[in-house]
Amino acid sequence: MNHVVALSGGKDSTAMALRLAEVEPRRYTYVCTPTGDEPPELFAHWRHPGDLLGSSILPINFRESLDGLIREQGALPNWRQRWCTRMLKIEPYAAWLKQHAPAVSYVGLRADEPARAGGDYAAIPGIESRFPLREWGWGIEEVLAYLDDRGVVVPRRTDCQKCFFQALPDWFVLWRDNPAVWAEAEELEALTGHTFRSPGRDTWPASLAELRSAFERGRVPRHAGQEVLPLMQCRVCRL
Repeated sequence: MNHVVALSGGKDSTAMALRLAEVEPRRYTYVCTPTGDEPPELFAHWRHPGDLLGSSILPINFRESLDGLIREQGALPNWRQRWCTRMLKIEPYAAWLKQHAPAVSYVGLRADEPARAGGDYAAIPGIESRFPLREWGWGIEEVLAYLDDRGVVVPRRTDCQKCFFQALPDWFVLWRDNPAVWAEAEELEALTGHTFRSPGRDTWPASLAELRSAFERGRVPRHAGQEVLPLMQCRVCRL
């Protein structure tokens, strides 16, 4: 029986993996499903838990990155069509599990978020899904306290840099701190004829080119730099 721990890089899966190794010591396979659009600090963070666990984290990659899929599809993902999550994370992980059945898949869903689903991996023949944080009754307070005790600092962003779910302050930070990725995002908008941001979502421009012009003129959104994405983030992206 294989025991597979899915690590998104976020606080929940990180705490789950570290604590699971303490309370249920056995041979685990640690996996992640990168999209190729994560911030550099996330990859450094993935290495840290791997060092603490004494095991490298295996990346399960789709044949294309997020940018490659956008160019291939000729479309941007949006809140109506989250094909990015399905194609880059859910389907590759499900295919990998099928090849390694029978297996137990461990996913970091907390006890204080009962409405969140962890994918339909239990429907794969030979796969059992477990949610240790819920089994332990751990909510956000227990997760944060545990990580603090272990001296583990999770990066502010563990998702795609060009995530359509992110709020205006996150786009501002991307423009300010990573102009190369911003330029790639503008290029993809021009290529597809669509925008990552939904028109009418707020009073700011939807297109990134126009949004950049507003930032360059000195406009700064409220709460710039604060972590606002996780409240709206795609539920599966954190697996």
